[in-house]
Amino acid sequence: MNQTADDSQINDSAIDENQYIAQRREKLNQLRAQGLAYPNQFKRKDFAGQLQDSYGELTREDLEKKAVSVQLAGRMMLKRVGGKASFANLQDMSGRIQIFLKLDVIGEVAYEAFKHSDIGDIYGVNGVLFQTKTGELTIKASSIELLTKALRPLPEKFHGLTDQEQKYRQRYTDLIMNEDSRRVFAARSKTIHFIRQYLMDLGYIEVETPMMHVIPGGATAKPFVTHHNALDMDLYLRVAPELYLKRLVVGGLEQVFEINRNFRNEGLSTRHNPEFTMIEFYQAYADYILLMDLTEDMLRQLAQSVVGSMQIIYQGEAIDLEQPFQRMTVSEAVIKFNPDLDATQLDDLDYCRAICQQHHIQTQSSWGAGKLLMEIFEETAEHLLMQPTFITAYPTEVSPLSRRNDDNPLVTDRFEFFVGGRELANGFSELNDPEDQAERFQQQVAEKDSGDDEAMHYDADYIRALEYGLPPTAGEGIGIDRLVMLLTDSATIRDVILFPHMRKE
Repeated sequence: MNQTADDSQINDSAIDENQYIAQRREKLNQLRAQGLAYPNQFKRKDFAGQLQDSYGELTREDLEKKAVSVQLAGRMMLKRVGGKASFANLQDMSGRIQIFLKLDVIGEVAYEAFKHSDIGDIYGVNGVLFQTKTGELTIKASSIELLTKALRPLPEKFHGLTDQEQKYRQRYTDLIMNEDSRRVFAARSKTIHFIRQYLMDLGYIEVETPMMHVIPGGATAKPFVTHHNALDMDLYLRVAPELYLKRLVVGGLEQVFEINRNFRNEGLSTRHNPEFTMIEFYQAYADYILLMDLTEDMLRQLAQSVVGSMQIIYQGEAIDLEQPFQRMTVSEAVIKFNPDLDATQLDDLDYCRAICQQHHIQTQSSWGAGKLLMEIFEETAEHLLMQPTFITAYPTEVSPLSRRNDDNPLVTDRFEFFVGGRELANGFSELNDPEDQAERFQQQVAEKDSGDDEAMHYDADYIRALEYGLPPTAGEGIGIDRLVMLLTDSATIRDVILFPHMRKE
């Protein structure tokens, strides 16, 4: 038996891709002439992965006794053609399985047609399971039908910068060729399912809030702007669902969550995509400490469910989710990684400005000591928080929606969760004093007027909702994309988003 390569691998220097496509189109024209192009009657009953799991360990004798009939469909990824017998591998969403075809079983017409098939074609096959002499689970085909003719040859493999970009621009070919990519997105689906079920088991209800807002709010971020023709008004794509979710808590839906798409008109990086997914949840009669405990428990169970362990490796770094997560304030983290600084002066404006100058941090004259301290933290400490860590006591100046701390009004009852040197979650005891919130909104408006594109607008309706009474509440947002990066050891956010945004080709 001779092994035949896909036509995309034959004499690449002589025949370009357009010629390959032309050859395949001619085969499709022949199928059309015979009335055999794109049939839709085949009904799949079996999946490759399930067959491997159920029957892959059986002996040849046991398989013969069971005489398992199967009806499977998939994309042909390998073909070995012989005179009277051939092998092929079919791939479906669950895995791959080998098929065996004999001329005297499937007939001369079907066998001859198969010999002229191409890698990437999609087939339906009926047959019986058996085990080859090499021990491989195989379908002995009794019939085979071409369901979809592939007009473009599959790429050999992905390697190098150009092909990495092709993975993101043509995710469909990446998913066909790359088992690791399929594994990542299966893990993403499992992650979202687990978090949804975890919260529902705690009595939360899932809700949906608008994606187009009259006033952008819920986060300090630059929004995308669109225009509604019938209303003749500008609208903003959602930067966060927070203010709507807290309106629901005012209305008596005391434990709510939303798995939401957010849009922020900001830069692209290995950690940022203009369109991303978050889970936000809010619980009445709770505080930020309760949510830290909840998050710690949820992430441990999530890692066990998705990865199978609470010990994971991210980009060569061992991450231990089993041990109690570290907890420290912003000031404590700054001092830990900058032991030469004076902890007693971190609320002093001139001192913090001098430290920023030492680290060449660009600042604005309107910034207070709290904002400057955050710049120092982000520049010198954040990227060093490799093990799971909650950072607390964020300055009030940079936390316009958080409740002030009872003992120190300069900071809020807020946390951010870091692991692998990046932020994964942000949560806090909610500000439910409408007058304090109104003052904070006014401060944000002043900052916007002074040139801060990310500052919030004044939301009068949200203030009105607070005036009806928001119970003591805690809320949190977790970045799904970054969380999946951690669980799948993915270096960039583009590896965990099916269709990331790219510059024009």
